[in-house]
Amino acid sequence: MKILFAKIFLVFLLSGQFLPVWPQPQAADKSFLLRPEWEHASLGYLIKEMATGRVVSSYQPDRQLTPASVLKVLTTATALEILGEEYKYPTTLSYDGAIQDSVLQGNIYIKGHGDPTLGSSYFAPESKEFLPLWIKAIQGLGIKEIKGGIIADESIFDTEGVSMKWVREDLGSYYGAGSYGLNLFDNRFDLYIKSGAPGTRPQVLRTSPQIELSLHNYLRAQSVKSDSSYMVGMPFSTERFLYGVVPAYQSQYRLRGDIPEPALFLAEYLHRQLQERGIRITRKPSCYRQFMERGNWDPGERTEIITTYSPPLKKIIEKTNHVSHNLFADALLKTLGLRYQPKRNEVISSFGRGIQIVKDFWKKKGVDVSEITIYDGSGLAPANKVTAHFITDVLTYMATKSTHVQVFRNSLPQAGLEGSVRNFLKDTSLSGKAWLKSGSMSGVRCYAGYIQKNGKWYSVVLLANNFSGSTWTINRCLEKLLLE
Repeated sequence: MKILFAKIFLVFLLSGQFLPVWPQPQAADKSFLLRPEWEHASLGYLIKEMATGRVVSSYQPDRQLTPASVLKVLTTATALEILGEEYKYPTTLSYDGAIQDSVLQGNIYIKGHGDPTLGSSYFAPESKEFLPLWIKAIQGLGIKEIKGGIIADESIFDTEGVSMKWVREDLGSYYGAGSYGLNLFDNRFDLYIKSGAPGTRPQVLRTSPQIELSLHNYLRAQSVKSDSSYMVGMPFSTERFLYGVVPAYQSQYRLRGDIPEPALFLAEYLHRQLQERGIRITRKPSCYRQFMERGNWDPGERTEIITTYSPPLKKIIEKTNHVSHNLFADALLKTLGLRYQPKRNEVISSFGRGIQIVKDFWKKKGVDVSEITIYDGSGLAPANKVTAHFITDVLTYMATKSTHVQVFRNSLPQAGLEGSVRNFLKDTSLSGKAWLKSGSMSGVRCYAGYIQKNGKWYSVVLLANNFSGSTWTINRCLEKLLLE
């Protein structure tokens, strides 16, 4: 009897009787899927009415696909729920030793807590105010000489600034900057070059801010309007390799890259600023990582000089989603990871801790976390996988149960008007009525967020991978799907 029941169950299972049944694509959707761009593509989407939970349209919503920056929807939603919209990152200046006759017999420490906004261009000019405050506080103690050095303490996170799953072309790029316990100027710098005739090698002029790098220049000038170039290098290495083409006959053309070691750069930056104001410093600037490599990190007791704070989380999240800031998103993920309690003898990275906190949170909310495989908070890793169903559950929770719904929704740029979606749904009936986070990388185009239509709210998740054709064509296809 048991064998007979098992056979019957197997028949039903294979026939799909116990599998989730999603509405089949409507006529408009079917014509959309017949386009040649989708012949070898993977696609999953889900559109639901918020008030009733009614599925308006769907296609393979349980297929795991690469979300690119749509993953920031998950990271920012979780950060809001756990940290709260008023959370602020502290950064503390302190010293050890004693001050005698205007001489500090010790070191000054910069203790970071992961603030990604320190000196950020996205929060200027307020984000630049930390430095005058720090200098004034040091001068206020009467210090004219430091018989020690400036030491950056970035130990709150590990040294894995970039995810192990990121690809080589992103390492060294401005958008692939790592996230650390101390960050400065978005962990980015500008490189200015001068180009000549097509086929010639451009001349490197300067960097801003000033940073010591060993540059291997393989760039070539061509008759193009914009560059197609790569700046490639590893974290903590001052070597950077320049590949690709830049426009010809440019007197000052800007490229951007990542600061290889932001914590050490911050210590060097403060060191120079203090020296310019006449404060003598005996030792070279250093950082926690360098001390740990030598095996002699023992800072002892410290006395606080001043603590400065970041903007509130609600503003950080707004910038994260509006400009798709990878550093901000990864810093948020690692900050969440500070709440993770490692098991005995467990070795887990700052990225891994944050990912575990994200999964644990949504599992407790009844969301099926088996539908996601993630390696960062920004979505830069191509190995990240989510389903339209999972992202829809997160959007639904934030819209119907979260006390931060307004902050979260407003953090998503309005399609057709602003941010990375300013050209999506532009001049259509949904322009200004859709709040969407976009995500894109090679062969990936995704959108997730909300649409308001005729007084009703809808959640929308569109995940497209491995398509052929241009991004412009794919965008028009996805627009047509939403409009129909």
